[in-house]
This record gives sequence, C-alpha cells and structure tokens, in this order.
Amino acid sequence: MEIIWTAVYRKVPEGYIGFIEELPGANTQSETLEEARENLKEAVELVLEAKHEFAIISQGN
Repeated sequence: MEIIWTAVYRKVPEGYIGFIEELPGANTQSETLEEARENLKEAVELVLEAKHEFAIISQGN
C-alpha cells in the first residue's frame, strides 16, 4: 500500500518550515529547502514510529 502525503513548505525569515497536512506533529524548520525536505522525511518516520508504539502499548492494556 502506498500512502501519499501532502508536504507543505514555506519560506520564512529563518529559512524554511515544512509540515505534513495529514500527519499532526510531522513538521520541521531548516535553513534550506533541501534540509527541510530531508528533516521532514525523518519527522514523518518518527511520528509514525511513535504512533505504532503507542498502538502496541494500548492493545496490551
């Protein structure tokens, strides 16, 4: 199954911010757009991993 996310990047005075509309908590801020893209990929992985771990813990109770 393939999931398609909507990544939004905005130029701000400090560089760039990025976030995924469909995944609260997946956001980043970086000096360059390329850094923002890479950091956002990592943020998505971390958020999904945390949600997965929470689901496992919740099922155990």
